[in-house]
Order: sequence, then structure tokens, then C-alpha cells
Amino acid sequence: MTLIPQDASSSLPIFPDGFRWGVSTSAYQIEGAVDADGRGQSSWDVFSAQPGRIVDGSNGDRAADHYRRYADDVALMRDLGVTDYRFSIAWPRIVPGGDGAVNEAGLDFYDRLIDALCGAGISPVATLFHWDTPQWLEDAGGWTNRDIAHRFAEYAAIVGKRFGDRMGMWITLNEPMVLTNFGYALGAHAPGRTLGLGALPVAHHLLLAHGLAAQQLRAAGCAQIGIANNHPPVWAASDDPADHAAAQLYDMLVNRLFADPLLLGHYPDALRDAMPGPVDDDLRIIAGSLDWYGLNYYNPERIGAPSGRVRRLDGFDMPTDLPFDVGEIEGYPRTDFDWPVVPSGIGEAIGLLRERYGDQLPPIHVTENGCSYADGPDAAGRIADRRRIDYHDGHIRALKRAIDDGADVRGYFIWSLLDNFEWAAGYEQRFGLVHVDYDTMERTPKDSYFWYRDLIARQPSARR
Repeated sequence: MTLIPQDASSSLPIFPDGFRWGVSTSAYQIEGAVDADGRGQSSWDVFSAQPGRIVDGSNGDRAADHYRRYADDVALMRDLGVTDYRFSIAWPRIVPGGDGAVNEAGLDFYDRLIDALCGAGISPVATLFHWDTPQWLEDAGGWTNRDIAHRFAEYAAIVGKRFGDRMGMWITLNEPMVLTNFGYALGAHAPGRTLGLGALPVAHHLLLAHGLAAQQLRAAGCAQIGIANNHPPVWAASDDPADHAAAQLYDMLVNRLFADPLLLGHYPDALRDAMPGPVDDDLRIIAGSLDWYGLNYYNPERIGAPSGRVRRLDGFDMPTDLPFDVGEIEGYPRTDFDWPVVPSGIGEAIGLLRERYGDQLPPIHVTENGCSYADGPDAAGRIADRRRIDYHDGHIRALKRAIDDGADVRGYFIWSLLDNFEWAAGYEQRFGLVHVDYDTMERTPKDSYFWYRDLIARQPSARR
């Protein structure tokens, strides 16, 4: 990746008027206060308490203490100049127990946050579910149990009615592929189940939950409803037909399984029979439910035929009996998470969506794009995270090229505003534009924060 000179701000790309500039977070990763104000237990509370599940033995009990420091974080976003803030609502804060009773104190917290955002001129973008399943539902089978889709719809109705008058956009689910595969198939994330291909019904129940929730949000008068799917471009390891077959299978399981039902109204043929019924009735709820499409992009994946070798991915040893091999992508810089930095991949992902779904593809927002680098304060307190600046500069320029080529992309959200609890990696990985000292909870904007501020300020859609 070509490094951008320090004085390159004058050449920063200019995006169309109305383009949205944001940052993203999620509840369990930043809020903390897991015992505060009636919040119920989540699947991640239980998972993190199990020895060996989290790399550094940590949990989200305190995280970045956003629950108590949200006003300071809103002030950081106001000064950053973002037009939008994507956060998630913690389902266990709203419906903490199996009796279905609504926790008013949980709703009150998000009222305060949303009002603070609106007062700062920032449009709220709420994700209803970012992997923190209420534990009482997990105990009943979690996402393997069809009933959870209906409980999710009830929860969507509650928050839609309460917050719909102030919400700019809604995201029903974040990355259902990750929960299906890492949470239920491989066991690397909560709830830690190892069902293998037996996890496929989880994907269907998640998509059904999305469709039912979208119905409830619309009934409450809400608009601008989307979903956040991650779509890595899949590169075959070689020209060998076996590698191509493995890459096609991987692409089907991580990309098409979660996009085809939403945008085409059917599952890939090879997977349809694995879905729990009534599939056709459910697909009528799932299909056509989007006003916009959220794309999370981090890097492509290099996939080959199964080799039986052990590959460590995101701190987790992948099983050796998978029907494909996840290989290394060489020749690119790497983040501290050991992810390859491939800016052109964001354009490739958008191009694949356009090619596959054509007129059925609604406008796109890039709802996550980010990188982990552990740069900390120097003796003067400055955090010179040049690699993060280069990362985002490269991806934003690639995104602008995709727009110039005709892609209808309307927003870009950096992951993340704050350093946070990075799931099974604990606190070892830092994605934030703002550094968090986990001992004192002091926030320190990094150089990348000021770079992003300057980029936004040059745009015609900047807040004045």
C-alpha cells in the first residue's frame, strides 16, 4: 500500500453532497455497567466468564465505561464532525428476563444518549442486535430455536415505538454470518457451540428475525431500515479446480447465504434444504425488507481445498476438518490483528454486490471499516497512529473510485470511535480513533481522529 504523505490533506477526495460520515461501536464492547439499572445477563457475559474463552482472560464488565461516560463520547463525536453515529442497543438492557417485562431504566439510558446526539447535530443509527443475546433466550436454545425470531420482533417493536421519532437509520442485525459461524458452528464466539454445518438453521432464524423486526419497525412509523452484512471478496488459492470449488463453497456460506434471501428472495440451491421451514413463507418476510444495505469490509479471504493444517485466525485455532482451507494473503501490509490491508478489496466487494444483485441492490452504506494498531501515547501524550491514517486513506480513495464508477454508496462509518473489548481477543486489539486508558478510562484522540476530522470538514456534507 502506498503511504500518503503527511501534507496530503489538500488532495483528500471530495464525496457527493449528502454523503454520510460516521463512526461505529457496539454495546457490549464499550458500555460496561453490566449490572447497572436492571440489565439482564447476555450470552457474552456467560461466555467471557468461561476460562480460556478470551485471549487475555478479560470481559466486558467495564469495557470503555461508555454507559457512564456517554456525554464525553458524544462531545468527542461532535468535535470530530461526524454526521452519524452507529451504536447498538443492548437487548438485555431492554428485556432482561424471560417474563418479557420491559426495563424502563434501559430505555431511559438510550433516550439520554439519543437526545445528546441530536443535541450535538449527530444523526443516531441504532443496531438492534450486535451479538449480545439475552442469556434467558440462549438458555432456551438461542438462535437454534425459531421462537427467538418472534421475541426479537417484540423487542424491535418496543424500541421502534420509543426511539423512532429521533432515529436517522436502523440496522436490525450486525454480521449474522459471524454469529452463525463463529458463535454456533466453530465455537470461537458466544455462545461457544460447535455445531458445524448444523448451525445453518441459525442463519435462517437470524434472517427471519430481521424480516419480522423490519415489519415491526415500519408499523411503529420507522423508516430507513437496513442490515449490516460483512462481505469479504473470496480469492481462490490457485487455478486448481479443487481450490476454486472450495472458494465457491466458502463464498456461498459467508456471502450468498446472507444476501441472496434478502435481495433475491431465495437461498443458494445447495443450502435451501438445510433451512428449517416454512422456508417459502419465511422468505416472503425476509425478501424486499431493506431500504438500504450495510456493508462491513475488512479484507478479502484466500480459500483453497482442505489441507488438514492448523490455521490460527483472530486468536482461534480453526478446525482441521473444514471443507476448505483459509490461507494467508501475502504481499500486503498487515494490521496488528494480522489482517491483510487490501484497500482495493472494498471496491471489489461493492462490485460483486452490484454484479450479483443488480437492480435488487438498494443504496449501500459502508457500516464498518477499520484496523487494529496498538499505538499508544508518547512522552508528550500524542498518539501518532500513521498506519491507521494510511489504512483509511487508502480505503476511502478506493471507495471514491467505486462511486465514480457508478456505485450508489451513501455513507462510510469507521470502526471504531473508541478502543474497546474486541470479543475473543479481549483488550489486546485497538481499533479506535480515540485511545482508551483502561485503568483511568481517559480518552485521548489519536492522530487518525484529527485526520478524519479534517477529511470530513472538507466535504460538502460537513456539519457547519
